[in-house]
Amino acid sequence: MTRYLRTLRRFWSASFSAEMEYRANFVVATVVSVLNLVGGVFTIWLFFTGRDDLGGWSMTQALLVMGIFTLLSGVSDALLVPNLSRIVHFVQQGTLDYVLLKPIDSQYYLSTRNLSPWGLPNILFGLGVISYCVVKLDLPPSAFGIAALAVALAMAVVYSLWFMLASITIWFVKVYNVTHVLQSFMEAGKYPMSAFPHAYRVVLTFVIPVAFMTTVPAQLILGKAGGDWFAIAAMLAVGLFIVSRLWWRFALRFYTSASS
Repeated sequence: MTRYLRTLRRFWSASFSAEMEYRANFVVATVVSVLNLVGGVFTIWLFFTGRDDLGGWSMTQALLVMGIFTLLSGVSDALLVPNLSRIVHFVQQGTLDYVLLKPIDSQYYLSTRNLSPWGLPNILFGLGVISYCVVKLDLPPSAFGIAALAVALAMAVVYSLWFMLASITIWFVKVYNVTHVLQSFMEAGKYPMSAFPHAYRVVLTFVIPVAFMTTVPAQLILGKAGGDWFAIAAMLAVGLFIVSRLWWRFALRFYTSASS
């Protein structure tokens, strides 16, 4: 474990130094994040125009869902996009061979090799919105601990689904459209699931677990969901992560290296 943590520090230090050579990009990313946040808040405000609740959620509670979505988007931009999107290039160029030959777990390497600072604005804005909502709703201090655990479980769900989709490139090289479809479904996580029609809620909960990425964590923070929902979210996160490990090992059986 110590070796992996030391390797992770070196990975992120090198990638962060390389990315910060283009500091203007950070300013652009910050401006884009601000515009996205303002647009999201404005959309929620429009939903609440002339009404007091949205599917049983107050405006501040709905903002909590959007805050979790913003935080997950920031983590995705910082870790998932710069890492998992490169699996396609590794397979196309045959350089996945070098990854498999390294004395380190290949999934760990592919998932953590790069760190992009461009996701930092969304992470900070997401944390800010979540903190504002917790204070505004007068929730107990323990809500911050529940929020951290709930978001960690949500991130495990997002990572596992994204990694399994990216792994499909071993059979089908062009999988960009598939990952874009997942990102499109994730956009629905900006809003509470109860605001959608019943058929959409079923799909976004049991087919593509978008609800477990944002709405369920928000319900756990607010105390709207009991221990059974927490257990389901934990089992889903752990189960999907284990499946992603098994799926990667299965996919590698079909990988034809550049030298064979």
